[in-house]
Amino acid sequence: MRMRLTIDRMAGQGDGVAAGPDGPVFVAHVLPGERVEVEVAEGRGEVLEIVEASPDRVTPPCVHFADCGGCALQHWAGAPYLDWKRAQVVRTLAREGVEAEVAPTVATPPGARRRLSLHARRGPDGQVALGFKARKSWRLVEIRQCVIADPRLVAALPGLRGLAATLFEHPKSAPTLHVTLTDTGLDVEVSGVERRSGGLSGDGRARAIAAAVRADLARLSLGGEVLVMQRAPVVTFGKATVALPPGGFLQASPPAEAAMSALVLEATAGAKRIADLFCGAGTFTFPLAGIAPVTAADSSVAAIEALKRGVGTAQGLKPIRAEARDLFRRPLSPFDLKGCDALVLDPPRAGAADQVAQIGGTGAATVAYVSCNPATFARDAAVLIAAGFRLEAVTPIDQFLWSGHIELVGVFRR
Repeated sequence: MRMRLTIDRMAGQGDGVAAGPDGPVFVAHVLPGERVEVEVAEGRGEVLEIVEASPDRVTPPCVHFADCGGCALQHWAGAPYLDWKRAQVVRTLAREGVEAEVAPTVATPPGARRRLSLHARRGPDGQVALGFKARKSWRLVEIRQCVIADPRLVAALPGLRGLAATLFEHPKSAPTLHVTLTDTGLDVEVSGVERRSGGLSGDGRARAIAAAVRADLARLSLGGEVLVMQRAPVVTFGKATVALPPGGFLQASPPAEAAMSALVLEATAGAKRIADLFCGAGTFTFPLAGIAPVTAADSSVAAIEALKRGVGTAQGLKPIRAEARDLFRRPLSPFDLKGCDALVLDPPRAGAADQVAQIGGTGAATVAYVSCNPATFARDAAVLIAAGFRLEAVTPIDQFLWSGHIELVGVFRR
């Protein structure tokens, strides 16, 4: 059905929402206030014409925009885009009855992403394409540029495409290259081969290793198994140098990580002992150890081992005690956290409900909560507030530029 609609607002994932005759219609790549001609099917509208454009519309900087599903909002001017992200956080907190001062969104510049997941597909002609999935589709969009990625990742695309071409021994292979830019080069973890087709043969591994060497990768891993390592992939956290385990978690953007770290350090200044929960390989642990002794915990054994090895690379830090522990099944109790007057949490999207339930009984006066999901943060914030904490400040951080994804740091005091 073809119709003309006015976009009323932006939904959480970056689609515009208009009132249609049968209910809301979601439309991609539009802006609030725009009048658009759309083809509507099953509550979704495909833009045929922008009849009246918003003054906030700008020219998208990437040639792949609107086809590639990686970015949803390159057509929106910076200031209203960042304001929208802040408003999303305010609304999410309000739904849980949580009030707080929400700061302006911290921007992340283009060209800052150090992590990409690149999908590979082989066409009927045998040529291999490497890129991102199209929006709401399994179709692959081959990319030659990416304005959000570090230029060194973009420069590596030909070599990565050559590597991907070695991974199609079996017809059902659908490799994904999880690429991380480290201080010593590219770390590539491949998935989609070992699960679907039982891995690579000896000859296949040899071809993949040769391609990794030609591309000068620091390390190539397949399903957690290291195939070749020319240099240990290391990153810097505070004063420490940490060798990442294969597939290890790392914040996607160094500027966003720096903003998060600054907020966490400001919140915990003056603490006598700090617990860093869901610590990974030590993103915040090592900067925090410049303030006070740190108790660190994470479910990943490999990450904790990497953190422990990193301790020996740093000088002048307070003691760090690190433990591999599933904080969902075995959250640290008030007894475990005895003596910690500041807590830092950086959980996955599911939040930290079980761990947060233990915090009220501790002696902690400060909680710095780093979240990649405002909804679960708001849920956990309500629990902390009920336990006597006050949510002092929330700072949204636009780590994933031009997407609907929002990260934040919340600081609680009591």
